[in-house]
Amino acid sequence: MSASTLVIDSATDACSVALFVNNELVAGELRLLGRGHAEALVPMIAALPGRGRANRIAVSLGPGSFTGVRVGLAAARALGLAWGVEVVGYSTLSLIAAMARDKHGPVPVGVAMTGGHGEWFIEGFDANGASLRALTSLTPPAAAAAAPEDLVAGNQAQALIDLRGHGTAMAVLPDARAFALLPHTGLLPDLHPIYGRAPDARLPGGILPSTAA
Repeated sequence: MSASTLVIDSATDACSVALFVNNELVAGELRLLGRGHAEALVPMIAALPGRGRANRIAVSLGPGSFTGVRVGLAAARALGLAWGVEVVGYSTLSLIAAMARDKHGPVPVGVAMTGGHGEWFIEGFDANGASLRALTSLTPPAAAAAAPEDLVAGNQAQALIDLRGHGTAMAVLPDARAFALLPHTGLLPDLHPIYGRAPDARLPGGILPSTAA
């Protein structure tokens, strides 16, 4: 029996979907949206072969925009329930690091992505994709000082390299079509969003959105 996976990634300005069968990419699409992920995501899934139906769903849990993370997670949970299939998560930064290793070889990778309030999400990964430095949100100067890896990937990679004064930058956004590059250890059974920083808003009663998922 073929193993198929629908991948959903809407945590950043890039909104992407992909369908894999036996770990081989069958079809996929990436759109640079900025906004409008909720309106675009379902039609993008529906345009995949078999309307994207698979026996497993993988979804980016962030970090990224609060809205984008929750749009993707809500879609994955709804489809998983409707199809009766497993839903797993993965880190946006872990996928970016895997994309960088695919291009530059098995080397440590620092990832720098746009965060909130002018900060950047940063995390370091070793040559096998394991986290070296925990995800954090820092001001650009602090991020540059905290990232020792020569290779830095993400949409703030060049800016970080410019601040630091040395290294190699790979400007890239996460792409669901690169899902097969993730190490197996990058799959997360816990489907809570990875926000990377405390949400600005709270639900009635002072509950953080991340604890209400």
